Amino acid sequence: MWRWCIILCLLLSIIACGDSKSDNDAGQSPYVANAPKSNPHFDLPEIQQNGELIVLTLYGPESYFEFRGEHFGLQFMIAREYAKSIGASVRVEVSRNQEDLVDKIMNGEGDVIACNMVKADSLMAWLDYVGNDEITTFMDSVSRQRKDPSLRPLTNAAWAVRKDSPLLSASLSQWMKEHQGDFFDYTTIRVKSSSGRTYTPRRKVSSPILNASRGQISLYDDIFKRYATQCGWDWRLIAAQAYQESTFDPQAVSYMGAMGLMQLMPATARDVGVSQSEVFVPESNVRGAVKLIQKLNIHYAAIASHDERINFILAAYNAGSGHVDDARLLAKKYGKDPNVWLGNVDAFVLKMSQAEYYNQPEVKHGYFRGSETYDYVNSIRTRWNEYKKKVKH
Repeated sequence: MWRWCIILCLLLSIIACGDSKSDNDAGQSPYVANAPKSNPHFDLPEIQQNGELIVLTLYGPESYFEFRGEHFGLQFMIAREYAKSIGASVRVEVSRNQEDLVDKIMNGEGDVIACNMVKADSLMAWLDYVGNDEITTFMDSVSRQRKDPSLRPLTNAAWAVRKDSPLLSASLSQWMKEHQGDFFDYTTIRVKSSSGRTYTPRRKVSSPILNASRGQISLYDDIFKRYATQCGWDWRLIAAQAYQESTFDPQAVSYMGAMGLMQLMPATARDVGVSQSEVFVPESNVRGAVKLIQKLNIHYAAIASHDERINFILAAYNAGSGHVDDARLLAKKYGKDPNVWLGNVDAFVLKMSQAEYYNQPEVKHGYFRGSETYDYVNSIRTRWNEYKKKVKH
């Protein structure tokens, strides 16, 4: 037992990856010079035989995050394409901290670290670094294109594969060299209709109210009125939500792959019984959205106030109930009311893009763009109030 204690004490201490943006201040390697011997693991033939590539990563906008039940992240999406190329699916294992990433790959719990990891001489005996030039060039282009400094690549960063997985390392390295020019394509969401038509992100903007003098909000008011009764909502609230989602464009496709009038994600559409051939049909799309609202109403049934519950349903419709539930847990942890949105849970929704909060142990679903969810709820509530003033029930 004492020998294992000594080995554990020699574990590497710091790895610069994901959110870390600077090298060691003293100019030294951020790693301890020793690393433990590894457990059994898989190389490329075993991965192909099992049909699963285990990707180790951290939560973050450039690496991996969940949105409405689907998986995103620029580097995750690239890893998914590589997995397809070797006939495997991807299983993601997210670490809460940087040291754990290296721990897991050393112990055979993952096949590749797919996030920006700064090279360290002290790990050269155990890890191969892959894709430095390809990932850095791509992330730099995306950062400049989107004017988003959070996507800026780290200095001297790459993915990592165990040294004793040489076939996987060589395969991934060669694939990145050959497919670097396709990275933008791999990370652009496209949606195919049942007819085979491919939709890229698009939206036709309409007026938020069609004819105030006639009390007509949109061309779809009759549909909103018919389905609003099923979830017990004011039809003007659903209209306000539809405008926020698609600006009343039934053919809208978002950058995340959400579709139609109420912007159903592919997995959500399947879950609420909306087929691929129906997703761009306004009535079918609204029907599916109302089924989702009904499910969320049950999920938040413990929130007694109907008006208060609306805030949580809207937030969960936008971000997913898992992310909202994480924010509620943090609100409770810090002495706020988890059943009240304004000034309580909304404050922690805003913090969920900060690693200090989304890496806390209570948080089960990690990073998400909380500011978008915060604005989503506020915008819909504001527009609903305007509709109530201008349009009779």
